[in-house]
Amino acid sequence: MSLTFQDPRIDLLYRLADDQLILGHRNSEWNGLGPILEEDIAFSSMAQDKLGHSLQMYSMLHALGEPEPDTVAFTRNAPQFHCCQLVELPIGEYDFSLTRHFLFDHAELLRFEALASSSYEPLAQVARKLRGELKYHALHANTWMKRLGTATEEAIERMQRSLNFTLPYALGIFEKTETEPEIISSGLFVGEDELKNRWLESISKVLGQTALDMPDVNTLTPVFGGRHGQHTEFLQPLLDEMAEVFRLDPTADW
Repeated sequence: MSLTFQDPRIDLLYRLADDQLILGHRNSEWNGLGPILEEDIAFSSMAQDKLGHSLQMYSMLHALGEPEPDTVAFTRNAPQFHCCQLVELPIGEYDFSLTRHFLFDHAELLRFEALASSSYEPLAQVARKLRGELKYHALHANTWMKRLGTATEEAIERMQRSLNFTLPYALGIFEKTETEPEIISSGLFVGEDELKNRWLESISKVLGQTALDMPDVNTLTPVFGGRHGQHTEFLQPLLDEMAEVFRLDPTADW
């Protein structure tokens, strides 16, 4: 499974699927650990949604000739994954996971809203279906960013620190690949630059309702590499844990 594709549909779908799969597993790690019961349930529910979204992307890849969903999800090693580095970072404290959730899910909502008009109709149909769920994810993130971003001095300080740390990683969501010109020219997707502009406008509106300061993204160095198989030290151990049961017997019907 090469990281260079001639078919822009396959390139785009791997990025979508891998982001959702990895962040879904990361969010599932909040099961039983949420700061309050409401958040324990919320993160578990969103994790389940993301795993379901990844399955739909992997299924479309299989229809285009790629291996079966379980094979691509559980038999690849870190250098073969196309996820941005943001999604593979450990969950850390709640302020970090919430900030990552806010930044990522705003991007995903806008991405799937754009994909609803994709020239690749199977993807457009799935995008129209999934964007409803993503609206609730973004709404959840907005609620808690506003609540904690206008709370105590300690809460605001912690949220600001997490935003400053996470934003360069979030810019890596918009890392381009070799098929970017064809993705745009074919009408498959509007492109990463356009998506980033819409995202910056979206998150700035929410942050403007808090005491948090939006860093100047022009002064930040985006954390790139994930779309080209360059990952943090945290991804391979996560993949090993995810695939532990599957690899006991890949032929079994679990």
